Amino acid sequence: MENQAKDEKGKFDKENHGLSLLMYRENILDLYKYPHNFGSLNQATHSHREFNALCGDDITIKLIINNKDNKIENIKFQGSGCAISMASASLLTDEIKGKTLKEIETIDKDKILNMLQIPISSVRLRCALLCLDALKGALK
Repeated sequence: MENQAKDEKGKFDKENHGLSLLMYRENILDLYKYPHNFGSLNQATHSHREFNALCGDDITIKLIINNKDNKIENIKFQGSGCAISMASASLLTDEIKGKTLKEIETIDKDKILNMLQIPISSVRLRCALLCLDALKGALK
């Protein structure tokens, strides 16, 4: 597992790993309660909604893209869902705001999971990636 803490001999350190996971889980809950870039964007040039029928997560991403330099001037998301889907959308919007379309085209599943910094089960994977699907849909 990528996020496992190891001691100086390279052995898994359960105590420190537990503290790390707790810290990251707290961050996920903070982003759920107080998401970054959450809200409406009236002058959006691009928009897309994704819905996860399995759990009810619902995310719409709206962007303003400057056509001169293909830069994301502003991005917001709206919706409702679990802590993982809301935190993931918050982290993704922070990551891409101000970047060019070229700079964000390499964002993929692994990047999203790395930003979350917690283990994601296969059942929760769709929750974590819903914002990425919404972003890709908005950029089509």
